[in-house]
Amino acid sequence: MRFAIVESGGKQYRAVEGSTIDVDRLPHEVGKSFDFERVMLMADGDAVLVGAPTVDGIKVSATVTDHVKGPKVVSFKYRPKKRIRVKGGHRHQYTRLMIDFIGKPGEERKVEKPVAQKPAKVEPAKAEEAPKAEKPAKAKKEAAPKSAAKTSEKKPSAAKKSAK
Repeated sequence: MRFAIVESGGKQYRAVEGSTIDVDRLPHEVGKSFDFERVMLMADGDAVLVGAPTVDGIKVSATVTDHVKGPKVVSFKYRPKKRIRVKGGHRHQYTRLMIDFIGKPGEERKVEKPVAQKPAKVEPAKAEEAPKAEKPAKAKKEAAPKSAAKTSEKKPSAAKKSAK
């Protein structure tokens, strides 16, 4: 698996061939392809190229797939006993990029797609083969007869003696 560390908008991202990353909003249209200018590191298996500060001769090309909004962030300022409550919010704009190629310009490689494990399909049991077993009906509980005369006897309480 080949990956690179690229810089975009003052932040560094781990770009893997065949996967997508979300970076700060870029002024490119959907479907357009471009190359990252600053590549900090490139790794291919055990071979690692580290730049000081960038790696020369390495190209990372990406295609803009979508412009998306990030999660909603709510800020709430509160000052007790002063009736100050200020609620504000923000959603950051991101550009989703598909990493197409990492390597030297002119190099011909087949892009390795990340292997995603799919859950095994479980076939439902057919109704014809296994009929449902019927449960016996529950018997209703009979109400116990209430006794008309309740015995409520008071127990003699021990008088507390106060020591003076």
